This record gives sequence, structure tokens and C-alpha cells, in this order.
Amino acid sequence: MLEYQAAKDLLINKTILVTGAGDGIGRAAAVSFAKHGATVILLGKTVKKLEAVYDQIEQAGYPKPAIVPLDLKGATEQNYIDMAETIEQQFGQLDGLLHNAGMLGVLGPFQNISMDSVQEVMQVNVIAEIMLTKALLPVMKKADKASLVFTSSSVGRKGKAFWGEYAISKFATEGMMQSIADEYEGSNLRVNSINPGATRTAMRANAYPAENAEQLKSPEDLMPTYLYLMGEDSVDVNGQQLSAQ
Repeated sequence: MLEYQAAKDLLINKTILVTGAGDGIGRAAAVSFAKHGATVILLGKTVKKLEAVYDQIEQAGYPKPAIVPLDLKGATEQNYIDMAETIEQQFGQLDGLLHNAGMLGVLGPFQNISMDSVQEVMQVNVIAEIMLTKALLPVMKKADKASLVFTSSSVGRKGKAFWGEYAISKFATEGMMQSIADEYEGSNLRVNSINPGATRTAMRANAYPAENAEQLKSPEDLMPTYLYLMGEDSVDVNGQQLSAQ
């Protein structure tokens, strides 16, 4: 699927929500989904970035997107419930959800982990995903075929020294994906995870400041796997850990 060629109308008439849509992989995914016909709901904490993505999509002549400004660090369960109700009222159903937003936390020895930092990482990378998914599942069940995609990491599949905070959160993400996938096996909802791999993003630059970013794949380079999972060519794929590189 790394060489997957998506049909131009792959996602036509589909509504897809992307978290962390203002930058990096989230932005690339939102634009790519819109290019292939989807109405994209852009969720992120920085309105200016979301508006830039909105303008890019609209100027390209793709379906008009929607913006949901929300800081996952402080959002409450009621915020997600209210958002789900609004999505159902406006769109009737949700065909896809890409959990892309994430927080790196602090890299360093396990013994030095700050509980404040851990709590923030778990809030954004795990708790927020639980609350958002829980709220949106009823809206996704209204779709004929819905796709729920979690963003994982190599350190969420095999732990790595000094990556404790982030790795633990991504192991939790993988467990969440597998649990929901098993629960909805045989239904209209398929649930999978993607490990983007080393990609030219701000988070990667924070983790590896000395790295030559020009040697890394761009977010756009990864889109075949994302399109594959959101489109109906993957309708029988469920509970799988995919890699975009």
C-alpha cells in the first residue's frame, strides 16, 4: 500500500475529521482527503493554522471544509459530546476519523520523568482520544462504512530508551485501537493504526534537532497509506498496525 494509487473520487461524499489538522501530517492528510472528494473537519488548537488549511482547500476548489478550534489539553468530555452533536446535525454521519494530534513530552531518563509532563502527554495522546472517540462512535455508526485511524509510532510498538513518556502513550494508543477493532469486528466500522515513521515535521525536529530534515520523507510522501485506510479499498482491514514508510 506504500505505492497505493488512490482514485480521484475515492472519498467523494465522505465526511472526515482530522485532529492536529493545522500543521505537518494532519495538514497534509486534510488536504489530501479533500483533494479526493471528502468534506474535511479540521480540528486543532491554533485557529490561524486551521484557517490557512481551510483557505488552501477552498482555493484549490475542493469541498468546503469546516473548522473546529479545540485544545485537547483542556477540552472536557462535554466539549466532545457537544461537538459530536453538531457534526451529526450538520453532516448526518461521520465516515472517517484520523487521530493525528499528539504531544512529544520530554525525552530523557525514566528516573527523571516529570509527572506534570506525563499527565499532559497522557491527556493529549490518550485521554483526549478516548473522549473524542467515545463521543463520535455513534455518529460513525451511522455511516455505511466508517474508518477510525490512530497514529502510532515505532516506540509505541517497541519501547526505546529515553522515550518513556511518549512511548507509554503510544502503547496505550495501540491498545485502544486493538480493543475497539475487536469490539466492532464485523460491523460497519474498521479500526487501524499508522506509524508514520521518520517524517519532516516540527515534532520530529524537536526530538532530533541535529538531524538533516531534508533527508526525511515529507508528510505528503506518506499519503498513500492514509488514503488507503480512509477509502473503501481497505474495508476488510481491521485491527492492523500499518506503517506509512
